[in-house]
Amino acid sequence: MQTRPLGRTGLDVSRLCLGTMTYGEQNSEAEAHEQLDRAVAFGINFIDTAEMYPVPPKAETQGLTEKYVGSWLKARGARDDIKLATKIVGPGVEHIRGGSRMNRAHIHEAIDASLARLQTDYVDLYQLHWPERKTNFFGQLGYTAADDQDATPLKETLGALKELVDAGKVRAIGVSNDTPWGVMRMLQLAEEFDLPRVASIQNPYNLLNRSFEVGLAEIAHREDVGLLAYSPLAFGVLSGKYLNGARPAKGRLTLYERFKRYTSPQAEQATQEYVALAQKHGLDPAQMALAFINSRPFLTSNIIGATTMEQLESNLESEALKLDDEVLEGIDAIHQRISNPSP
Repeated sequence: MQTRPLGRTGLDVSRLCLGTMTYGEQNSEAEAHEQLDRAVAFGINFIDTAEMYPVPPKAETQGLTEKYVGSWLKARGARDDIKLATKIVGPGVEHIRGGSRMNRAHIHEAIDASLARLQTDYVDLYQLHWPERKTNFFGQLGYTAADDQDATPLKETLGALKELVDAGKVRAIGVSNDTPWGVMRMLQLAEEFDLPRVASIQNPYNLLNRSFEVGLAEIAHREDVGLLAYSPLAFGVLSGKYLNGARPAKGRLTLYERFKRYTSPQAEQATQEYVALAQKHGLDPAQMALAFINSRPFLTSNIIGATTMEQLESNLESEALKLDDEVLEGIDAIHQRISNPSP
């Protein structure tokens, strides 16, 4: 398993990261532990979770994912071997603190609750799940100037995170679902006021959504704020299992109608072409999609997720797959014809 530096923190994380958002919804505690055992045995040292998980978010299940990861850490005595990441939820989820804010009080309350569920004294990476300010994320197109003067100033947010770092509860900080302006503004504030420096940005990145490359990839490269790629298989769409209207039992798109980001006609057309390209070269479509992400120079870690051990094994095997020039040229040719159908 290759490792890559986590920003300028001095921490190294595995190129594949195990995502956990199905734990407590599609996966039981025993299944979660089985996945964690297999991932670590394979060489993964990086685990990503969030206070909001599992997904879809519900009051009755909120926090179960962290609890399952925490019970595994305690049972295995594995804390020192793992780089553990979690997130404070963004605004809009009313069953968490009545709608989370990125202010000092909410940040301290959130980290203490996460640490209790995770049964640990610290996390290696603490991330802002999405911005409090009004901006583009979760596939929103266009930009509308909006009055967000009531949003917590980024300087206050970073100041609160510094308190967590100083207290030893957090080793590094990151952002998620953020924009070029957000990342650069936080870097500027960190330098100007001796506040924690953003180490990573966890944004969607896959063959149906390469929008990260437009503005954020240069920042990732020049500022050492690498990508933690989430939804690398576009909710499983890039495996090809949902083509032609198929809805396999227990598939995420079968179970939850809310997940429509990667199901437009343009996304379906692009998926058909990517699957055909993989089959032409004797590759598994999902592994090809993951291997493409693994090869990106601005990547820190690729967050894989699975609901079955068979899916997990397939995802893990992508670590050893190196795509040749002909496959990469084929991928870019499709991308030029059908660019970012699911931003």
